[in-house]
Amino acid sequence: MGLGRGDHCACIMPNRYEMATAYFACQILGAIFTPFNWRATVEEIAYVLEDAEAVLILIDEDAAPAARKAAQNSGIERIVSIAGGAEETPFAELLEAEPVKPRPSIKDDDICLMLYTSGTTGRPKGVPRSISAERTAAMACIAQLRYRAGERSLGVMPLFHTMGIRVLLMTALIGGAWVNMRRFDPAGAVGLIAAENINALFLVPTMFHDMLGCPEFADAGTGSVRNVAYAGMAMTSTLERRLAAAFMPDVFANYYGSSEIFTFSYCDDLAAKPGSAGRAGMGQVLRIVRVDAEGTVSGDDIVPQGEIGEVVATMNSAEAFSGYWKCPDADRKAIRDGWYFTGDLGYFDEDGALFLCGRVDDMIISGGENIHPEEVEDTLAASGLVGMAAVVGETDERWGQKVVAYIEPVSAEASAVLLDVHCRESALAGFKRPRKYVFVEKIPVSASGKLLRRLLREGDYVALEGYETALE
Repeated sequence: MGLGRGDHCACIMPNRYEMATAYFACQILGAIFTPFNWRATVEEIAYVLEDAEAVLILIDEDAAPAARKAAQNSGIERIVSIAGGAEETPFAELLEAEPVKPRPSIKDDDICLMLYTSGTTGRPKGVPRSISAERTAAMACIAQLRYRAGERSLGVMPLFHTMGIRVLLMTALIGGAWVNMRRFDPAGAVGLIAAENINALFLVPTMFHDMLGCPEFADAGTGSVRNVAYAGMAMTSTLERRLAAAFMPDVFANYYGSSEIFTFSYCDDLAAKPGSAGRAGMGQVLRIVRVDAEGTVSGDDIVPQGEIGEVVATMNSAEAFSGYWKCPDADRKAIRDGWYFTGDLGYFDEDGALFLCGRVDDMIISGGENIHPEEVEDTLAASGLVGMAAVVGETDERWGQKVVAYIEPVSAEASAVLLDVHCRESALAGFKRPRKYVFVEKIPVSASGKLLRRLLREGDYVALEGYETALE
């Protein structure tokens, strides 16, 4: 197809073996594998194609309608397809071609992968990743999660997400099996775990939550799982306990990182430190610095131990990117004096273990007090009335912001009054209690399972009728 070293190969499709094959083909060619969310709109896909200067695009039947229009709008003529388009090259045809030998000219600092951030605060940003950074990240993850040779992993995290790529690459490095799952559904996942003797699960908390809640889980036979890890967002203490009891894994870990610098920290002993993100990963240094909305804080503005601030990580990590793709403004905001500002809030406890408290942008300021949504969500999850909860700040004339809880109920008995009683009887400070409850069909999450509070603020949800929501 003429794809060469340094060319961007865009891939728009759900997980499938053809996508994994294309990833490794790009590594051999020295091309830059550039996946993107197959659920995105025509405009979003076109933006990425143009921003990445893609020269070739791979699509399948799920992505074809939007991706074809986006490719046409972007002037891309080279399309490899599993969808059977008349003007497109069938993927199967490429399998019949002569194999290409690896290029000896490829260097460790060459870019091999470009992921796009989710774009919750604007246009998605390209995150170029070098061969060296990717290899180091995968090897560090293997070591820190204590993966074994031949580990069998569930390949359900999207391959346009850093966790999805990580599982695929780790599997290759340890001679394991990557068991593909095109898109997540709880019953299908537990069925695959049993049928394929999956040993390792590296997922986001919402996936674990949904699997434990599906009727098939109890009889699925998931005893093969020995290694359980979560990342991407916080897990409530209630879910953490349920997960440990359900799988009884040899390794149960919380892995904290990002697309930009894969490993920030990890905790592989959650029984000893429930909810902790642990200590800095191999070759990493973390600090907690003062929060400043203007972005004028440096990596030296360290807060006292136990105080909440923004987590910053050294750019000297061998896993770090060198900066965003064509986004100097984003670089100036996120990278200062050799420190990467994560946008996450956290603190170090007396043992030096890191605990996360949500996003800087999600922090609620009510009556001058800082309220962290994840602390409130954790309290609500322990009520027994809540399947999932999301807490956001809503503008209030008196308080500036008031705490609003969006609830996926597990019982018709759930009500604002009962949940308020639970909060009053818990250790949650009174000023942090939700002042309003909204019961919804489904809490919105991204394709990679991350909570999308922005959509709740914008009213993008379906409210349930018949639930008592008012508080006096």
